[in-house]
Amino acid sequence: MAHTSENKKPLLNRVRRIQGQLKSLELALEEGSECSGVLQQIAAVRGGINGLMMEVVEGHLRTHLVPVDGGHADELDDLIKIFRSYMK
Repeated sequence: MAHTSENKKPLLNRVRRIQGQLKSLELALEEGSECSGVLQQIAAVRGGINGLMMEVVEGHLRTHLVPVDGGHADELDDLIKIFRSYMK
């Protein structure tokens, strides 16, 4: 998993941001916040997780499955765009 080792700092920053979002969600539930606010926080957590997942998937695709020097850069970019649209 070389790509996760190389990008460790930004990945860990994303994880820490997600942890903060989860703490806020936990606090909102403990305090009995309105459903709309709780739902908004859940959506934020889901977006953070999806962003993290997409970053790792993209790194995996580019590093392990379709090396760009193989001449398939356009196809790989198209595949990544499809994944990104699916993860939204």
